[in-house]
Amino acid sequence: MTEKDFIPKKYSANVSNGSVTWESPSNIALVKYWGKKKNQIPENPSLSFTLSNCKTITTLSFVKKEEDDNSFTFDVYLDGDLKEDFRPKIQTFFERIEVYLPFLRQYVFKIETENTFPHSSGIASSASGMSALALCLMSIEKQLVSDSPFDEAFFNQKASFLARLGSGSACRSIEGDVIVWGETEAVEGSSDLFGVKYPYQVHGNFENYQDTILLVDKGEKQVSSTVGHNLMHNHPYALNRFQQAHDNLEELKVILESGDLDAFNALVESEALTLHAMMMTSMPYFILMKPNTLEIINKIWSFRQITGSHVSFTLDAGANVHVLYPQDEREQVLQFIKDELVVYCQNGHYICDQIGFGAIQNQ
Repeated sequence: MTEKDFIPKKYSANVSNGSVTWESPSNIALVKYWGKKKNQIPENPSLSFTLSNCKTITTLSFVKKEEDDNSFTFDVYLDGDLKEDFRPKIQTFFERIEVYLPFLRQYVFKIETENTFPHSSGIASSASGMSALALCLMSIEKQLVSDSPFDEAFFNQKASFLARLGSGSACRSIEGDVIVWGETEAVEGSSDLFGVKYPYQVHGNFENYQDTILLVDKGEKQVSSTVGHNLMHNHPYALNRFQQAHDNLEELKVILESGDLDAFNALVESEALTLHAMMMTSMPYFILMKPNTLEIINKIWSFRQITGSHVSFTLDAGANVHVLYPQDEREQVLQFIKDELVVYCQNGHYICDQIGFGAIQNQ
C-alpha cells in the first residue's frame, strides 16, 4: 500500500453532528524505534507489547459548520479542563492528516480526553492519546462513506496510519497484543506506514506477560523525543544501530516462538540500553536515565542471579523502568518490587500492567 490508498473518494453521506468514543492503550517497545525520516517514517523497525491498563479514553463531539471558514476549529479538554497548551500539537496533526480526512475543516470539534494513569506521571501519553483520537476520526469518516463502508482491516490500517502522523509510536496502539511497525524482511506484511499485528506464533510463556512501570521521575524530560529522533541524523553509530534493530527483530521471532525467557531478557535489556547509548553518543549528547534508574537495573540483575527469576527490564525514552516478567512469577516479583524497588520510585509510585488487546470503541 501507499499513502494514496488512504485518500478517500468523495463522501456520500451528510452527517451534521454526533459523538464517538474510543479507548486506546499505551505500548512498550521491545525492539526500539529511534530515528525517523520525513513524514514520521521510521529509520528502523520496532516491535511492541500492547498494554492493558495504561490507556486514554477520548470522546470526540462534532457539529457541522453552517459556513466554511477554512480553518480547523477545535477545543481540547483533559479531565474536564480546557488545555490550550495541547492546541499546537493537534493543529499540526490536523494539518498533516487533512489530505486523508478532508472533512476536518467542515466541523467544530470538542476533544475530551482522560488517562487511566496519572497525568504527568512520567508515562508517555502520546501513543495512547493520538491513537484514540485517530480512531475517533475514523469513526466519523466511516459514517461519511455509509453507502460503501470499508472493512475492519482497512479501518485499523488507516487509523494506525493517521496515528503515526501524530506520534510515531501511536501507530502501534490500534491493535494488540504484539505489534510490528517498520518494513523489515523479518516480518511478512510489515510496513513503514502503519503497525501490523505480529503474524507468527508466540509461545505460551508470553501469555499475559506482566509489566510493572516504576515511576522514577515524573518531571518533563530535558530533551524531547522529537529532538532525540532528529539527533540520529549523522549520528556516528546510526547505520549500525538501524541494522541491529533488523537483526534483533529476526532473533526475537525465534525467541517468541520458542519461549526462551533467558534469551528474551538478554535481547530486550540490550535493546533498552542501546536506545540510551544512542542518546549519550549523539551530538549534543544527553542522558535521560537518573541515578535511581541505574539502582533499579542493578537490583533486578542481582535478584535474577540470586533467585533464578525471569524478571527483566526495558526503558522508554526517559528515566522510568518497565519491569517485565511472566505471569506465573507475578507474586514473587511484586513482593521484590515492594521490598526493594519502590524506594527508588518518586513518591513510591508504580503501575501494574500486562499485555492487552488493543483499542476498544465505547458505544
